[in-house]
Amino acid sequence: MLGGSACGKSGWAEDLACRLGGPLIYLATMEPWGQEGAERIARHRKARAGKGFSTMEQPRHLDACSIPPHATILLEDLGNLVANEVFCGKSLDKAAALANLNRGLTALEAKAEHLVVVGNDLFRDGEHYPPETMAYLEVLAQVQTDLSRRYDLVAELVCGIPVFWKGEGI
Repeated sequence: MLGGSACGKSGWAEDLACRLGGPLIYLATMEPWGQEGAERIARHRKARAGKGFSTMEQPRHLDACSIPPHATILLEDLGNLVANEVFCGKSLDKAAALANLNRGLTALEAKAEHLVVVGNDLFRDGEHYPPETMAYLEVLAQVQTDLSRRYDLVAELVCGIPVFWKGEGI
């Protein structure tokens, strides 16, 4: 599920995960920096309350996750995960970040019955950014492209309406 900021993609992805069934794991990747981050996390927890999700906090190293059999995992969200991997060291290493992300996502795919990934559309503004931000955007674009090739369903939420780029709606 891709989309811009505050377009409803999280709610749509939560509903999709619930329809897929199985033990529901909400794999949260956001590191709560400051009051705004804490408030955003609280909003997301409140929005999914009562839907049956068990929350697992994992800002990086997805391959270390312990996932129950036949689980449906909702990874929220890829943009945070990529930022955590790209900016975790003293220097930018796009190749290492990509390797870590691919290893972690592949491990999740092997463990899960279903994997729903919330991604980000950050590529339409036409802005020129500093090299660090461009490195982040390049890694995010590569990971989202790789996932789109592998996954059965790829959708973008536009003004709350899903547009299916690959596969059919569930």
